[in-house]
Amino acid sequence: MQVSQLLRQYEEGETNFTEVDLQGADLSGAILIGVNLSRANLTGANLSRAFLSRVKLNGACLHHANLSYAKMNEAKLGDANLSKANLSGAFLVKAKLPNANLSGAILTGANLRRATLPNANLCSANLQLTNLREANLTGANLKWANLIAAKLSGANLFGAELNGANLQKAYMNGLKLSRVNLEGVNLSEAWLNGADLEDATLINTNFSEAQMRGIRLTKADLTGANLERASLMWANLNWAKLPQADLRNADLRDASLLGATFEGTQFQGAKLPQSLQLYLDLAITCSNLYQSHTQKCAIELRS
Repeated sequence: MQVSQLLRQYEEGETNFTEVDLQGADLSGAILIGVNLSRANLTGANLSRAFLSRVKLNGACLHHANLSYAKMNEAKLGDANLSKANLSGAFLVKAKLPNANLSGAILTGANLRRATLPNANLCSANLQLTNLREANLTGANLKWANLIAAKLSGANLFGAELNGANLQKAYMNGLKLSRVNLEGVNLSEAWLNGADLEDATLINTNFSEAQMRGIRLTKADLTGANLERASLMWANLNWAKLPQADLRNADLRDASLLGATFEGTQFQGAKLPQSLQLYLDLAITCSNLYQSHTQKCAIELRS
């Protein structure tokens, strides 16, 4: 179908354009509010700054399409193919994208507040500065996604895959992420105040300079984690594993560390709760006494 024909029919009141072939079409700035483009072929199409509020694009192919700054609030994109599409600055508030393929898509600065993306494929997608507040990302594939400075407060990430994702400076205050696997993930300078990461796998995770006041890390595995200069005031680290973790210059005032393990943990310059400071001082004293006693015994045996 020609673009001129589609626009003419829309002006005449037609809204059903299911399975239409518009591959490579130029629809930039077009007004197509509420139209049905389900299963349409829009591969490589230019829909930049188009008005597509409440549009139906279920099962549509938008591979490599340009949807930058498009208005797509409440759009329906279930099972749509948006791989490598350009959605930078797009307005997708309350959009529905279950099972959508957004692998390699560009979503920098897009607004996806309260959007639903269960089981969506966002592998290697660029979500830098994207607004994902209160978004449903259950079961979503976010492997190797760029989420630098993304806003995720209130989002649902239950069952989401985050291996290799970059969450530097991301806003994740209050998120529920219990039992999540964030091994080796970059969360430096991220905002995690009041978040729940109970029993999470955080081996070698980078939390340097992160804001983690009041965070729940009960039974979390932080082996080898980088928490240098992190703010952990009022944090719950009861029964957490912290062997080889870097807590240099971290702020742990009023944190709870009942039953936590510290083999090889670095605390130089850290602000510690009094109970932990007493424990460490006692451990150092006992270690020094043991070494002194061992050396004395060795001398006596030689003589």
